[in-house]
Amino acid sequence: MKGITAYGIYVPYYRMKREVILKAMGWFNPGIAGLAKGEKAVANYDEDSITLAVAAGMDCFTDIDRENIRGLYLASTTYPNKERGNASIASGALNLSSNVRTADYSGCLKSGTTALISALNEANSQTTMVCASDCRLGKAGGAQEQLLGDGAAAVVVGNDGVIASLIGHYSLSYDFADNRRSDSDKFIRSWEERWVREAGYFKMIPEAIEGLLSKCGLKMDEIDKVVYPPVAIRDHVAMTKTLGLEPDKVQAHLLDTVGNTGSAHPLIMLIGALEEARPGDRIMVVSYGSGCDALLFQVTEEIEKLKSRTKLKDNLDYKGELDNYTKYLSFKGMLEKEIGIRGEEVAPTSLSLAWRERNAILRLVGSRCKACGTPQFPRETVCINPDCGAVDEMEDYSFSDKTGHLFTFTADHLTFSEDPPALYGIIDFEGGGRYWFDITDCTLESLEVGQPVQMTFRSRYLDEARGLTGYFWKAMPFKSK
Repeated sequence: MKGITAYGIYVPYYRMKREVILKAMGWFNPGIAGLAKGEKAVANYDEDSITLAVAAGMDCFTDIDRENIRGLYLASTTYPNKERGNASIASGALNLSSNVRTADYSGCLKSGTTALISALNEANSQTTMVCASDCRLGKAGGAQEQLLGDGAAAVVVGNDGVIASLIGHYSLSYDFADNRRSDSDKFIRSWEERWVREAGYFKMIPEAIEGLLSKCGLKMDEIDKVVYPPVAIRDHVAMTKTLGLEPDKVQAHLLDTVGNTGSAHPLIMLIGALEEARPGDRIMVVSYGSGCDALLFQVTEEIEKLKSRTKLKDNLDYKGELDNYTKYLSFKGMLEKEIGIRGEEVAPTSLSLAWRERNAILRLVGSRCKACGTPQFPRETVCINPDCGAVDEMEDYSFSDKTGHLFTFTADHLTFSEDPPALYGIIDFEGGGRYWFDITDCTLESLEVGQPVQMTFRSRYLDEARGLTGYFWKAMPFKSK
């Protein structure tokens, strides 16, 4: 039996009410007033599709050991790198083995489910993590700006401890260019909305569902929950009627709380369905974009063994309000600012040094003394314990999944920061080890000495002149599970 064995989810800390966008841009396009309901998730300035995917992948490790992962497939339409393995960066940050198979899936919004199908087809021979994430941009004052949100999902597939077994899958591929973005485009381009609905959305999703049901020899009334992504709330509701479904059989669209997260959205909704499901339930998930993928799963008794089945709710509840539209534009790189001499100077990145120190930079791996058990970061050859002092007796020790406590912190109003003041502090890790880190996803007023923190993989700097993003780990207030 093959299928899903674990899952993880990540919704960024910041949420922006759509009324904020309307107040800022309603003078330009009054038509967006009808969309100004609810809120959407906004990635922080130090987040991109890779860091979102890493956060979702880390969330899987509550239910599966990273040593079991033999493949990592990353799906996104907003990769920061066009000729560099995005999945390879994520694999390093997740501290997976160096001999895992990695692959990038992109090009359309069904890339997340396409990666999932690829992993499922190999599930009898290896355990694979599939991460899907997106940070898509709509132009200021447009409908896409209102509808799009940022987020990521991760599912692990294999044949041991399966919580949702695969019954079957069915795919459609069409060159239907409703949403598109070329290599030189920063923003999504769209065609006429009515055409998108009538010629695409309302034709392709039913076709994919009918094809899957026919392939599996089932009828719609034998399906307990149907997951399909929204293009707008009214269209998601209308699709329910088109498919002849009762509203309680349709998974919540999340547009009003997260926004449309692109390639990640069907998987985020699937996770929402799994968290509410009972053993024996059949769940169908359908993606949409350049065609459709449709997959059918049956929930098993193993789902009752998961350590947490409130991950979506936990992510939705943990948030901070982004109530400044100008700050949003800045985070998204849509605002040219005077950043001063301090902000303009970016030291050249030594790729050879980054390679030599990859365990510390990407994996946040230090060392632990085999003689006395004292951890330290970064890795040293001499034990820091004054009562030990052992030499060359070190083993690798990961700090990325350790809880820390804020020993002391500083707010710096002089140095350049996209979200001033710059916050950084000394972190004492439970079990031993101490280092200083930038602090993110919080305000100065929310920090206090001794509070628990967790580590989060983030963009540390952007070297635009050389086309490089420097990644490292930051501390953030502990998100209780």
